[in-house]
Amino acid sequence: MKEFDYIIIGGGCAGLSLAYELETHNKLKDKTLAIIEPRLEYKRDKTWSFWKTTNHNFEDCVKKSWDNFTINIPNKIKFLKCSELPYQSIDSGLFYKKINSTLKQNRNIKFYKNINEVNLNNSFIFNSVPSIQSKENKLWQHFKGIEIETTRDVFDEKIMNLMDFDCQQYDSVHFFYTLPYSKNKALVETTWLSKMNSDLEMNYDEQLKDYIENHLNIKNYKINYKENGAIPLFYPSNVNEGGKINIGTAGHMTRLSTGYTFLNIQDHSRYIRENIDNIDKIRRYGIKKKYRFLDKIFLRVLSNHAKLMPNIFFKMFDNSPKTIIKFLSNKSNIFQDLLIILKTPTKWLFIKALLK
Repeated sequence: MKEFDYIIIGGGCAGLSLAYELETHNKLKDKTLAIIEPRLEYKRDKTWSFWKTTNHNFEDCVKKSWDNFTINIPNKIKFLKCSELPYQSIDSGLFYKKINSTLKQNRNIKFYKNINEVNLNNSFIFNSVPSIQSKENKLWQHFKGIEIETTRDVFDEKIMNLMDFDCQQYDSVHFFYTLPYSKNKALVETTWLSKMNSDLEMNYDEQLKDYIENHLNIKNYKINYKENGAIPLFYPSNVNEGGKINIGTAGHMTRLSTGYTFLNIQDHSRYIRENIDNIDKIRRYGIKKKYRFLDKIFLRVLSNHAKLMPNIFFKMFDNSPKTIIKFLSNKSNIFQDLLIILKTPTKWLFIKALLK
């Protein structure tokens, strides 16, 4: 079996982002890299969306960017502007094409479908495959989205709907999410924050059909694309060991209260690239402890008081868009953190959770 200087386990968002960062900064010129990825082909399979709080390598993969957004609960809606920190949506198909066309130009980079095809003993390993020992009694953000195309112009493509809580909750937290790419195309997603123990929550197709036809009042449309997934709102049990760094979800790059991961992956990739020559000696990178602490409290409240969460989310957006966006994107300062907490309508719940 062939040996490599570096091995990336998992050629998804985190693995490819790291490989691209290393390659485009000439860190693989005299090094060899193996990427272990079992998929047969790369094609559009995900949509990564986030507030652009930092620069990244994939502006040319952005399918759409929005300067305005809404959030609503039954009988109430907020309209907010975010031109300073626009909301971006990346097409995974464009992302894969861009990275793979770059990586294939370097003969020192090889793809393998099975980890048994390479020798792991003398390589530095970057692992993006999360180790999840049990799904029981764990919180997840699980979803299904479809891109629809309508027969007439029905969407305002200048504004996206971040959260629509005007839907059945089933003792969990449920909202719809709509990204209008044009006047007649949009990604509509049903999203749950729950322990995934109810069949009613998993009936995604019926939820989407009902929402599109009876809430958005769209009767004539076709489905161009589907995606679904589940993001753990807990940290996988992967352990960083000598000669290995976990990346992506496996490396705890997911913000647990939001599920946002993409920009954290880019920040981590940049950090690794900047320190690759001393990779065994560097301090492990991670989301700041204050966010991990705040998320733990937030998720404790969510678990115990799911019915209150739509109103809690809604009231959080009483803050300025810049304040809430920076908080959700783990870029806030302590003053902004306090503003978020003080705007929460049930502060006593968070204080109580804090004291437990």
